[in-house]
Amino acid sequence: MNVHKLSLPARAGAPRFAWRNLVVPALIVVLCVAMAVWEPRFFSRFNLVNLARNFAMLALVSVGQMLVMVVGGIDLSLGAVVALASVASALTMTGVPALWPDASPLALVVIGTLAALLAGAAVGAANGAIVAWLKVPPFISTIGVMSMVGGAALYISNGVPIYGVPDLLTDAVGRALLFGVPVIVWICLAVVLAIGYVMTQRPLGRHLYAVGGRPEAARASGIPMTRLLLLAYTTAGVLAALYGVLVTARIGSGQATLGNTTAIESIAAAVVGGVSLQGGSGRVGRVVAAALFLAVVSNALNMARIDSKWQTLALGVVVIVAMLIDVKTSGKAK
Repeated sequence: MNVHKLSLPARAGAPRFAWRNLVVPALIVVLCVAMAVWEPRFFSRFNLVNLARNFAMLALVSVGQMLVMVVGGIDLSLGAVVALASVASALTMTGVPALWPDASPLALVVIGTLAALLAGAAVGAANGAIVAWLKVPPFISTIGVMSMVGGAALYISNGVPIYGVPDLLTDAVGRALLFGVPVIVWICLAVVLAIGYVMTQRPLGRHLYAVGGRPEAARASGIPMTRLLLLAYTTAGVLAALYGVLVTARIGSGQATLGNTTAIESIAAAVVGGVSLQGGSGRVGRVVAAALFLAVVSNALNMARIDSKWQTLALGVVVIVAMLIDVKTSGKAK
């Protein structure tokens, strides 16, 4: 069989019920209208810019989580990768001048970003190798990697923020606007659109869906299962690392305490966006919509001055409810 002609599983990427495509957008509209009535500051320019940045970065890492879930896995280490990338980028940017005194701010930003992305790729590849070659369940392997990577970030940084990153990073990326829209949003949008194109228009996307949805057929068709598992986990690691660089640009320092809730938030966005826990299903657009919904919810809770501990509890409830819906609808779809 020609692997390029391999069809998607019947449920791969396709919504099980038409109404699921409309639920999240409807909830976003209802919530925004309610916030406009209750708290007019919700639509202030400052709040919308802040909301846009939070949404874009969550969408970025959630799409990475989606890729892993599409191939039948899950990645709990993404939050630790965010912390490691933040520390790696900040340390590189502040350390390079000792070896290269004439380095320009742009060179420092590029080198620091590459260091972070390489760190994220390494962690993602390690996750994929453990799952694909050692056959360790993704939940167990990624939670172990999460502990090691998080500990490494704390050790490298001595548990303290790393200041001194170039002003170019914060001024031109973290806090800058382009046509009235945060630069961070443009960066995340470009990456997400590229992944959406690959997943819907290229054979690689069909193969990734097949790995999670019809592994036996994919293997019989000659699709390189191991290579695609490695690709999915590595890409997720790179996207989490990019998230780490962007959040470093926002706050102006590298910190090993970043990303504590990133993994659970990305899982929530993926599941609320209709990505199946069983693999083989998920659409970038729906995950992005779910990320926007969660960002709006978080922003609304902040404006209502709800304690962060209760916000974390609410996020956990959202994840559990979404997973129950996924399990129930998966059973009905069979």
